[in-house]
Amino acid sequence: MSATTQEEDEVPANHTGPKGVINDWRRFKLDSVDQTVPQNKRELLRQMSSPRDDDKERLNRKMSVQEYELIQDEDERCLKRYRKQCMQEMHERLSFGPTFESVHELESGEAFLEVIEKEHRLTLVVVHIYQHGVKGCEELNSCLDCLAAEYPSVKFCRIDAVATGAAERFSSEVLPTLLVYKAGELLGNFLAVTKHFNEEFFATDVEAFLNEYGLLPEKEFEACAADEDEGGEVE
Repeated sequence: MSATTQEEDEVPANHTGPKGVINDWRRFKLDSVDQTVPQNKRELLRQMSSPRDDDKERLNRKMSVQEYELIQDEDERCLKRYRKQCMQEMHERLSFGPTFESVHELESGEAFLEVIEKEHRLTLVVVHIYQHGVKGCEELNSCLDCLAAEYPSVKFCRIDAVATGAAERFSSEVLPTLLVYKAGELLGNFLAVTKHFNEEFFATDVEAFLNEYGLLPEKEFEACAADEDEGGEVE
């Protein structure tokens, strides 16, 4: 065995480059495939993702027409999940923190304290304290749903004022309230926050308000996310 061949065999599964991307995709497909896929396709996926010694020579080459057609024939949603996973992994490597993408409902005061005290030290936590029937609360919840998707590194949460265990401190006069924390430290405390907005406000207004105080990170992978939504083809 030549030094070059031995070196290729010892390259870890998650190495970069065209061959690494193809092999990662092969393994992802194998993990995602269900039992409705014909046996011959499952066997091909197994060979593509985890070759035995007698498979290596066959797989140590460019992707074959058969493999390409198999990938093209599989559910498009699997490809989108793979792309999303790659984006999330890249984001975590760059930011050294987790991602969220949705608003978390906190059910109790204990959960409220836990998310403040135990969340990753680099994670920005935005908590909306609301109450049903209070003007502006429902609209702000909708705005935060949008922002959570655009700022996946920020942990957006909401909690009913009654569930905090300190409802007397959060009367309807101070709601909706936005609290912003990082590493357990309170960075922003905005009571009756909708007084800063027009009668009708949108996610962009809340975003601009938080940006005025430097409380949102720069958007990351915005172009990639837009391409994902549009269902653009992957080259």
